Amino acid sequence: MSEQAEKHEHDKRPAIPQPIRKSDGAGATDLGPRDVMRDMENPDMLVPPVTDAGLVPNLKFSFSDTHMQLNQGGWSREITVRELPIATTLAGVNMRLTPGGVRELHWHQQAEWSYMLLGHARITAVDQNGRNFIHDVGPGDLWYFPPGIPHSIQGLEDGCEFLLVFDDGSFSDLNTLSISDWFAHTPKEVLSANFGVPESDFDGIPSGQVYIFQDKVPGSLESQRIESPYGTVPFSFAHKLFAQEPIKTPGGTVRIVDSTNFPISKTIAAALVEIYPGGMRELHWHPNNDEWQYYLTGEGRMTVFAGNGAARTFNYRAGDVGYVPFAFGHYIQNTGKESLWFLEMFKSSRFEDVSLNQWMALTPRELVRDNLNASPGLMNSLRKEKWPVVKYPGFSSEPRLSDRPER
Repeated sequence: MSEQAEKHEHDKRPAIPQPIRKSDGAGATDLGPRDVMRDMENPDMLVPPVTDAGLVPNLKFSFSDTHMQLNQGGWSREITVRELPIATTLAGVNMRLTPGGVRELHWHQQAEWSYMLLGHARITAVDQNGRNFIHDVGPGDLWYFPPGIPHSIQGLEDGCEFLLVFDDGSFSDLNTLSISDWFAHTPKEVLSANFGVPESDFDGIPSGQVYIFQDKVPGSLESQRIESPYGTVPFSFAHKLFAQEPIKTPGGTVRIVDSTNFPISKTIAAALVEIYPGGMRELHWHPNNDEWQYYLTGEGRMTVFAGNGAARTFNYRAGDVGYVPFAFGHYIQNTGKESLWFLEMFKSSRFEDVSLNQWMALTPRELVRDNLNASPGLMNSLRKEKWPVVKYPGFSSEPRLSDRPER
C-alpha cells in the first residue's frame, strides 16, 4: 500500500477517545489496556460532565453482557439483582421464540408483565376460578399475568421476541414452577391416581424442566379456542399499547399504561416514551417507586441526582437496562440522530411523576425566584402544564462539545 493510501486508511479510522475534559483540562490520556469500543459507546462515563459528583451506584447493564440460555425453540437472557444489584424492585427477561417455539406451561410467584418487541405469539392462561384466556399478540402489545396464574407463550408463523418484567428484582426465569418439572418430580402412582389413567401413560413424560421447546406452528386462534363452563377472565390479560392516543409534545410522545387503562396490571405500571432528536425527557422524579428502564432504539444519556451533592451520568443504547432509585431526580436526553424509544416501568398500580418545571410554576413566584436567584427569563418560561418530553427551538439537549472526550 502506498504512503498516501495508508494515510487515507488511517484518516478513516475513528479517533480514540481520551478521558480528558476539554472545558477544564481535567483528566489525562489512558495508555494502559482498555476496551476502546466500550469507551466510544459511553462518552459521558469516560468523561463525566463537570456537574457529576459523589458516589452513585451503577445504574446500567446491557442484555448483551448477560448469559444466553439456548434451547430448541428459542432463547432467553435476564437481568436481575445478580447483574444489576441496585435493581431490587423489578427484573427483566429478553426472550425469543421460533415459529412454533413454546415457553412451556408454567406459573410464577411473581407477576409477569410483557412488551412484544417483534413478531407474533399466542398466549394462554387459566385463572383460579377456571376462566380461561387464549389470545394472539403482536408488536407493541402487552400482557400481564398475576402471580400464581398458569400460562404459556408460543411463537406464531413469524416467531417472536419480547421483554418480560417481573415485580421482584431477585426473580430468575430459570427458577419458575413448570408443568414438566412437576410431572418429573411426582411419583407415577400419584400421577395415576390424580388423572385416573394407568402409570404407563406417563412413560413419555420429560425427565426435568423443558422450559422452551420446539413445536409446530399452531392453527388459527379459532381452531384452538376452548370454551370454559365458567367463561373467560373478567379483565383481559392483554393490552394494545399502540391503540392508545399518545401524549404529544414538541419533544416527542408518551403512552402511559397502568391499572387505570389496563385493569389487570395491579403491580406494574409503565410508560412508552419517544424522544425526538434534540429532545429530552424533562427533569422529573417519581414519588411512588424505583424506575426500571429498557431502551428500544436510538442513543441517549441520563444524569441521576441522588441528593447531598451526588449525581452521575450514564449512556444508553438499544438493549440496555437503566435504573433510577425511588425519588431520585433525572432526565433522559436523545443524543442520536433518530428517535430514542424506551420503556420506563414501576412496581406500582399507577404511573406517577413530578415535573420540576410544573412544581416551580405552581409555587409562589417570589419564593422560587429568591430560592434560586432566578432570572426573569427563567421565571417567565415556567409552565403550569406538564410536558413529559421537551424540545425548544434553538435550545438543543445534545452534549456540548466542551464535555465530549478528548480525541
